[in-house]
Amino acid sequence: MPESTSRIHPYWKPLVAVIFWGVSFIATKHALEEIKPLAIILLRQILGIGLLSIIAIHQKKSFAINIKDHKWIFLLSGIASLHLWIQVTGLQYTSASNTGWIIGITPVFMVLLALIFFKESISPLQISGIAISFLGLLLLVSKGDLSSIDLISNRGDFLVLLSSFTWAVYSLVGKKITINYPPLMTILFLFVMMSLYLVPFTITGENISSVISLSLTGWISILFLGIFCSGIAYVLWAQSLSQMQATKVGTFLYIEPFVTVFAAWILLNEQISFLTFVSGLIIIGGVILVNRK
Repeated sequence: MPESTSRIHPYWKPLVAVIFWGVSFIATKHALEEIKPLAIILLRQILGIGLLSIIAIHQKKSFAINIKDHKWIFLLSGIASLHLWIQVTGLQYTSASNTGWIIGITPVFMVLLALIFFKESISPLQISGIAISFLGLLLLVSKGDLSSIDLISNRGDFLVLLSSFTWAVYSLVGKKITINYPPLMTILFLFVMMSLYLVPFTITGENISSVISLSLTGWISILFLGIFCSGIAYVLWAQSLSQMQATKVGTFLYIEPFVTVFAAWILLNEQISFLTFVSGLIIIGGVILVNRK
């Protein structure tokens, strides 16, 4: 294989994963027109489980369960389930483009939580980045009028921001624990446990009826979320982390908000104002500073 090809090859995997995740907010908005958040999440997880199981069987992975490792799977799946429920619920009340920008602030929460709970150091540059990111966030949710901010009229943005916080918690817990399953099996067991959490709250007559009545657009959205976002994207991301440095893989996440904004403009006809775009750039600029050492 030519040297240039081998150098480029690993980068398509995190890029494709981030594109799928960026478009996932648009697919979720479409699905929310027909079914409730918990039903979307459960269907997404079940489809992801199916695809990952097929891949695991094809690769002859062991399905043996280690109780010690599963204790952490139990914890992570609880956090992840809460995260997705808050995020999808928030999407009911805000735009996909706003969601994309707000989710981008997750690394800021990760730095703050690491400072508070693990006493990790924080530099003046990172402090500046945090301040800049939150300034951009305030401009975004207030549309330039800071006096308009309150939790009632901005509950969608607030819930998405809360989901950004819960994902930071999930990421830090995942970083501090050791699970001996291969990445593919970790994700598969995580999805199975999340589904078990969700089933008691999701299997209702109303949800079953809404799933049966799903339109073609609704099913396309759900299939995209389950197969491409919960299945293929997670596998590509895990493979990327095993082939590249985590910091290099992580930089691809900066692309996600731009994918979401562009897709929301094309597929949802969301109008992206100049202030919204500038606010988003300020958020991402601050996050980049937070991640610089």
